[in-house]
Amino acid sequence: MLNKVLSAKARRSKIAGPKRTIHMKQPQTTRPIGISGLAAYIPPYRVWLEDWCDWTDNQWPKIREVVGRSFRVRGPNHSVYTMAANAVIRLIDQYDVDPTRVKFLGLGTESSTDNSAGAIIIKGMVDEALIARGRPPISRSCEVPEFKHACLGGVYGMKGAIRHLALDGAGSQAIVVCADIAEYARGSSGEPTQGAGAVAMLLEENPQLAVVDLVGSGSASDYRIMDFRKPMARFCGQDRSETHQVQDFPVFNGKYSTTCYIDETLHALNDMYEKRGLSPSRYLRSLRSVFMHRPYRRMPETGWAVSYLFALGHGNGEDKAELASYCYEAGIDVELMRAEMASKPEVARLAQPDKLSYEAYPLTMAALRAFRASRHFRREILDKMKLGSDTMLDLGNLYTAALPAWMAAGFEQALDENSLEAGQEVLTLGYGSGDAAEVIPFFMAEGWQEATRKIRFGEAMQFAVDLTFEQYKALHDGRRVSDLDYAPNNEFVIERVGRSDERHFTDFGIEYYKYIA
Repeated sequence: MLNKVLSAKARRSKIAGPKRTIHMKQPQTTRPIGISGLAAYIPPYRVWLEDWCDWTDNQWPKIREVVGRSFRVRGPNHSVYTMAANAVIRLIDQYDVDPTRVKFLGLGTESSTDNSAGAIIIKGMVDEALIARGRPPISRSCEVPEFKHACLGGVYGMKGAIRHLALDGAGSQAIVVCADIAEYARGSSGEPTQGAGAVAMLLEENPQLAVVDLVGSGSASDYRIMDFRKPMARFCGQDRSETHQVQDFPVFNGKYSTTCYIDETLHALNDMYEKRGLSPSRYLRSLRSVFMHRPYRRMPETGWAVSYLFALGHGNGEDKAELASYCYEAGIDVELMRAEMASKPEVARLAQPDKLSYEAYPLTMAALRAFRASRHFRREILDKMKLGSDTMLDLGNLYTAALPAWMAAGFEQALDENSLEAGQEVLTLGYGSGDAAEVIPFFMAEGWQEATRKIRFGEAMQFAVDLTFEQYKALHDGRRVSDLDYAPNNEFVIERVGRSDERHFTDFGIEYYKYIA
């Protein structure tokens, strides 16, 4: 029987012919990869938070301290796609990008309004404008993915672009654009944290601005039920008779969201510490600049401060003595607090309507109040976040674009102050509700100053139209707005929205765009 089997195998081998060796081309690069440029589009329509406090009977000193100074809102002819395309065309112009070299165009957003197409919409707009100028379009062999995970989509897009450039896209360039419209219901606690805008990033080998160290990065994710969500049921029954805009108000729980942000930040940092073999307290003290996801002013301060306290709890005797001093000021037993830090709370279990507290680390949060009053808070927290912080007070929440916008503003301030050096590490932390976090080290490139001069972030924010209460309400509610003193210039707008729903031709709900030179 065995001989018969062997004979059958031999016959099949003769029929199939000799085995062939498949030679697969494995393009890849060992060169550093990172960011060579940044460009932004910020809509001009501005709401001053001091005015908003007067309109809504809120306390301006508290809003100023916790949130910021102002925020931007989208205009009647804006969508997430027009803002993204505006940022991309500016990036191409400002950095003299050869569009034919761009083989990856990624969109990070949580505000998309098309459940089929994504970055290809942006490519189409940009290509049309480039051709009208007599320039070649973006490469036909360009990948066009969309990345969605709340505010972390842009960071995931950047990681995807870097992996592309390291493998099959070696030698090409990539663009990732982060664009969002942060809207909250009027009267909600999230209303003062609104915002809108887009930031595009140019990525390539041997980057001109900063090398991105994915090998030394840290990741974390955990399902958190109802931290911050956007179920499609919200769109049912919306009246769109006056404008094309869909209101994208999230379902959120503010205090619980803060707990989720803190917990995911701690886990992502721990992942990075382990990968790099770092002493947490020594490492955090060594950093000079940190950029984090910033939904409003206080959130990154809180997240970074709690991370510092946790680092003290796992540090040497001097670190633990510093932590004990904050516990003493707060009237907390330091051993109980260290036990809390060593615990592994199931944050998802806090997502219950009958919970009296959403705090996963209540003792640490109590000690944080004492830490805020100490002399160390400015040196270890505020000073490390100062680059670009003042500019961000006038942006509001940009969701996926919040982190790259802060980086763009920070690099420009560093250029003015000459406060960053080639090779210096800058730590970034992206976060997305739901929940996930990414801690990624950046290292400043040799020519970062020249690349920074081309960002022009301050210029992107320069022109503003201050809204009255009536204008703000109309724009926010998707109604027609009168007396808006702004004429689009060198930007994409929505020209019209399709309404045909016939058997022979359907374009219902599809946006048609126009570039106004």
